[in-house]
Amino acid sequence: MLTQGNIDKAAIFNTEGTSVWASSAGFTVSPAEIKAVVTSFADNSDVKKVQSEGFHIAGEKLFTLKSDDRSLYGKKGKEGVVIVKTQQAILVAHYPETVQPGAAANTVEQLGDYLIGVGY
Repeated sequence: MLTQGNIDKAAIFNTEGTSVWASSAGFTVSPAEIKAVVTSFADNSDVKKVQSEGFHIAGEKLFTLKSDDRSLYGKKGKEGVVIVKTQQAILVAHYPETVQPGAAANTVEQLGDYLIGVGY
């Protein structure tokens, strides 16, 4: 994820959010933060809680841009987070203010598609 330059920090969790499979140095997503992400994927309300309240990643509160059963996008100022759920993993990626949100989303969504295609 980091090699394309659109993402500066990332972490990979299992779909339950109980195990960190990989993480960039200094990028810590708390158990409560990833639990809220997992809950947002299961929320089928017309207006999800995460849409009205936002969410936190690595201690930062983000405004929700998109939330569905596969993806969660959030923004704080000019930087943001793209989260994608696959069959076995949750990808959490942070992009800096120098990167366009669409470019970051494309990078993470493509990796998600690849992982789904190979059974992850």
